[in-house]
Amino acid sequence: MPDQTALPAPAAGPVPVAGAAAPVPPAPDAGGGGAPRRRGARRHRWPVVVPFFAFLAVCFGLPAGTMVYGAFTVLDPESGASRFSTENVSASLSGAYATGLTGSVELSLFTALLATVIGTLIAQAVVTSPRPALRGIVVSASGVLANFSGAPLAFAFIATLGTTGTVTQLLHLDRTGFSLYSFTGLVLAYLYFMVPLMVVTVLPALDGLRSQWQEAAASCGATRGQYWRHVGIPVLTPSLLGGAVLMFGTAFASHATAAVMVGSSQPLITIQIANALNGNVLVGQENLALAMSLNMVVIALLVMAVQIPLQRRSARWLG
Repeated sequence: MPDQTALPAPAAGPVPVAGAAAPVPPAPDAGGGGAPRRRGARRHRWPVVVPFFAFLAVCFGLPAGTMVYGAFTVLDPESGASRFSTENVSASLSGAYATGLTGSVELSLFTALLATVIGTLIAQAVVTSPRPALRGIVVSASGVLANFSGAPLAFAFIATLGTTGTVTQLLHLDRTGFSLYSFTGLVLAYLYFMVPLMVVTVLPALDGLRSQWQEAAASCGATRGQYWRHVGIPVLTPSLLGGAVLMFGTAFASHATAAVMVGSSQPLITIQIANALNGNVLVGQENLALAMSLNMVVIALLVMAVQIPLQRRSARWLG
C-alpha cells in the first residue's frame, strides 16, 4: 500500500486562477500619503489666480460697489452730508425715466426677435450650401460687421439714410414718411450689427445637428417639415433662445449708435444715464444716474441667469 503523505490544508481565501496575474499590493506613498500632497498642490495653485481675482475686484467689484452705494445715497444740499435713502431708485422707476427703461426694453425685444429669425435663416442657408467658400465669406463678413457699431455706424447710416442721405435722395424715401431718426431707424441700425452677431452665434448649433437624425427621420417616412418640427427645432430651441437673450443684452447695452443718431428724441435709458451724468438736464443728478445704472445691471443679471442654463442644455444636446 503506497505511503500517503499528509497534504497541508488549503489556505482560506480566493483560489488563484491559472494564468491570472497575482494582485500587487499598493505601494506606500512616498512622502507621507496622497492627501497632504493634494492639499499642498491646492495651496500652490492659489498664487496663480490671485491676479485674476485682484483684477475682478478692481475693475468690477469697485465700480459695482460704488454704483450700489451711490444709488441708495442722497446728498443734503445744505449740509453736504449723505444719508441712506431709496429716493433715487424710486425716481429711476417713475416718470420719464420709467419711460426710457420701457423704451429700451421694447427696442431690445423687437430687434432681438428680428435678429434671431433673420440670423438663423442666413446661418441655415450657409450650412446647407454646397459651396464651402460661401461659408468662409459669410463668417468673415459677419465677424467684421458684428463689431462695426457705435458712432461710426451711426454716421454711416446718417450719410446713407438720413434726411439728406444718398439713398434717401435717390429713392425719395422722405416722401414715404420714413425717418431714420425714429424707432424704425434705430431698429435698422441695430440689425446691421446684430444679425451678423446672431449668424456667428447660431452657426455652431446648426453644425451640431447630426445628418443621421434627418436620414433616420426620412427612413421612418417623415417629411422635411416633420423633421424640423419634431427633431430639429426642439434640439435647436435652447441655442436659439440663448442667442435671442444675447441679442437682447447687446441691444439693451448699446449707447453710442442711438446717442449719435437720435439723441434725446427717443426715450432710451442709456441716453438718460449719460444726460444725468453730464448734467445736461439737471445738475447734481449723478446718484440718480447710478440708480438707473443699477436697474440696467439687474436686468442684465436676469438675462445672464436665463442664458447660462440654456447654453449648458444646448451643449449637452449638441456637444
